[in-house]
Amino acid sequence: MQSLVKNGCPYIIICIWCVLSGGCVQNKSQDSLKTLKTEIRHIIKDKKATIGVALILDGEDTLAINNAEKYPMMSVYKFHQALAVCDYLQKRHIPLSTSLYLDKKYFKPDTYSPLRDKYPQGNLELPISELLVYTMQSSDNVACDILFDYIGGVNVVDEYIHSLGINDVSITATEDEMHQDMDDCYKKLDNTNGSSQSIGTFYDSRFMRNEYTDFLKHIMIECGTGKDRLPAPLPESEVKIGHKTGTSDKNDRGEYIGINDIGFVILPDGSRYVVAVFVKDSKENMETNAKIISDISAAVYRYAGIVKIVLFCTIYRDKNVINIILWIIASLKYLEIKSNIWTYYCLGMNRK
Repeated sequence: MQSLVKNGCPYIIICIWCVLSGGCVQNKSQDSLKTLKTEIRHIIKDKKATIGVALILDGEDTLAINNAEKYPMMSVYKFHQALAVCDYLQKRHIPLSTSLYLDKKYFKPDTYSPLRDKYPQGNLELPISELLVYTMQSSDNVACDILFDYIGGVNVVDEYIHSLGINDVSITATEDEMHQDMDDCYKKLDNTNGSSQSIGTFYDSRFMRNEYTDFLKHIMIECGTGKDRLPAPLPESEVKIGHKTGTSDKNDRGEYIGINDIGFVILPDGSRYVVAVFVKDSKENMETNAKIISDISAAVYRYAGIVKIVLFCTIYRDKNVINIILWIIASLKYLEIKSNIWTYYCLGMNRK
């Protein structure tokens, strides 16, 4: 036991304790949550940046770190815009296949836009569904501003998000306005809880389950940006992740204004969690910023799996369960995230 503690296996200790001791499930879950908080604080310690984290597990607020801060969302706000676009289309019974005319005036030369690069001449029509793919999967700035104009501006998005009871989000600038004045990046703010609640509402609320939001979930799962952030440590064969990144340039102080990722993770047993990680005013390099997010993602994934095992072990304290724990110890080797922790959980559920 001392060897396991020394080698950094606090979650395994909790699991073994559950098998051998019994007691209150809630207390043991709280112990693993404390371990998660400690691990995240260790990850962000001494980093030259302000880092915020929010976690919602199975629809319930679970954790918030440095949540008093306000964080520039950067392109994370394209998720909030996509929610507002879906609401706009649904209320007016407008199909996703509806085409919009893309005037060349939108095709600014000094912004990130795969759409503009593909159609430099502008003056064409594309379906709304394709514009959403550009904004959500490629983080296209031109497509984003076209959609803002289509639904009535940034205020429409801001008001819609607030109508959901999410008041910690502030959206007041288009992509073009931010490129005109970098300080406008600080006008799209969140305290991490706002974005995690937005995704939680989007994923869990029955009134949001329709063809529009189903499409949005699908394109988020197919997101092409930020593979080195939230998705990096997650085993593709075991989980699905839908997410949206946000990435800034450096400010006048040489700091990255915001390097962010928010997403939902669907686990093998059908449960899910929502996580948001925001890194602001960072003097770290881009690789370190991404690793901060991926390391936090790994810690959260471990925690989500351990919570399930804690509950299982507490209810089914028998020889089979002890075997499962021994298998986990043998194979995880200090709980490296690529291991099949969920495979063992599902095996245990099948054997009970």
